[in-house]
Amino acid sequence: MHTDDVVNQVPDLVGHDLFSTDAVAVEAMARWGRPEDVPALADLGRRAGSAEVQAWADDAHRNPPRLRTHDRTGRRVDEVDYDRGYHDLLRTAVGHGLTAEPWTRPAGTGAHLRRAVGFVTWSRAEAGHLCPVSMTYAAAPALRSSPALAARWVPRLASREYDRALAPVAQKRSAIAGMGMTEKQGGSDVRATLTRGVATPGGPVDGGETFRLTGHKWFFSAPMSDLFLVLATTPAGVTCFLVPRVLDDGSRNALRLQRLKDKLGNRSNASSEVELEQAWAVRVGEDGRGIRTIIDMVSSTRLDCILGSSATMREAVVRAVHHARHRSAFGARLVDQPLMRNVLADLAIEAEAAELLGLRMAHAVDAGEGELARLGVALGKFWVCKRTAPMVAEALECLGGGGYVEENGLARLYREAPLNSIWEGSGNVGALDVLRATTREPASVAALDKELSAARGHDPRLDRAIDEVPALVAQAATDDGPWQARRIVEHLAVTLQATLLVQHSPAAVSDTFIAGRLDRSGHGATFGTLADHGTARVTEILDRTFA
Repeated sequence: MHTDDVVNQVPDLVGHDLFSTDAVAVEAMARWGRPEDVPALADLGRRAGSAEVQAWADDAHRNPPRLRTHDRTGRRVDEVDYDRGYHDLLRTAVGHGLTAEPWTRPAGTGAHLRRAVGFVTWSRAEAGHLCPVSMTYAAAPALRSSPALAARWVPRLASREYDRALAPVAQKRSAIAGMGMTEKQGGSDVRATLTRGVATPGGPVDGGETFRLTGHKWFFSAPMSDLFLVLATTPAGVTCFLVPRVLDDGSRNALRLQRLKDKLGNRSNASSEVELEQAWAVRVGEDGRGIRTIIDMVSSTRLDCILGSSATMREAVVRAVHHARHRSAFGARLVDQPLMRNVLADLAIEAEAAELLGLRMAHAVDAGEGELARLGVALGKFWVCKRTAPMVAEALECLGGGGYVEENGLARLYREAPLNSIWEGSGNVGALDVLRATTREPASVAALDKELSAARGHDPRLDRAIDEVPALVAQAATDDGPWQARRIVEHLAVTLQATLLVQHSPAAVSDTFIAGRLDRSGHGATFGTLADHGTARVTEILDRTFA
């Protein structure tokens, strides 16, 4: 054998349809969606798995965004330059209706589910550019509190034409949204906002009172967006504002980009610090009620956190299964070795439970199940996003040293994995949000109980877990609730996942999940400690994960 010969290496994972090979997504569309939406999703899936799109993603990460504060003549421009691959990715996402289109579609068309499935599918190609896509989707419900503003902006936020030009909104075919809430002194505590808003004289513009904003935003996401939803404090309290990037007369708004964040992951996407120097803004919603106004946006971005994390999980386990099917060690293929099969099956059921939860919540938005969506999204935001990092780390380990090398894809997924657990409120913030929902919104608890009850009688371990929910909800309202918040939320989330798997997934998946997550003697502290090792069951799980 010559030293240049290559044997026992894994072929590139390229050229497959990321939608049609995702059984959870395909079944969700068959169950809750419209058949006429499936061909476009399959087209998006084929594009997501193509060599061309993988090259776009690689280029967008090799050539991260660059800040240009001034042009060659010394004029202030405050622009961010992206790699062409980033624009190609964003153009495709916009072109497939992954921004605000669902808010403009009639009820009963499954628009939010279709968009959620597309979001999961396309996230697997590259996650960074989905940040502005998510904020554009989420801005629409916040703008509904100011109908005149919504009439001007939402059709452009929902457009399928990608228009990257810096121009007044009247000259734009489409628009991308960003937001700026986080400040140095406050973080998740947006009530500590120090940015100030001073009303300007004159009548309302687009139905809203105009202000000048002055302050510093610590995280100002997607700074080349066309509009930003920003929180600032007025004499009435924290208020929400729409801040356009370019004013109607064509001049740049006073948004001074100070630097781009040097982030752990999400490196294709720019996150900045910005000084607002008397920036022009128009109020959204009621004066002093900004947190109430922005909450609809936050709820939608949190749904996308679940969807994005589940996409990262699915892509990680698919890459691990692909590797194990083609790599041999100690005389057998990895996928045929018992311990590896245990690990892969454990990862697979985790990914399926995560994705199914996210898609069920998207369907809840379509179906007008607001109470279930409120609590279910909060549960999923905490639990699914929290599970992503250890799950991707285990998938990376399935590749051994190869997983630690950039060109195999897992390293980028691993850097991306913690993001959604931090974005829109880290774990503690999310857990306490669940507690508030259970104590202040009894209708949400009733909706959760209805969903859980649908799976009663399938397995005594699941019945026991459901029976424990009322006591945990009651504990959430006591002084001990905050101390126990994570334990309470974990139980509610895993029980909800098990319930959804029982209703909608094969028994091989749901029964293995229940045994591994709800049987207190059936699982260890790491992935790969499932007690049930039936050959046929594991084969069914792995074939389902990546057919």
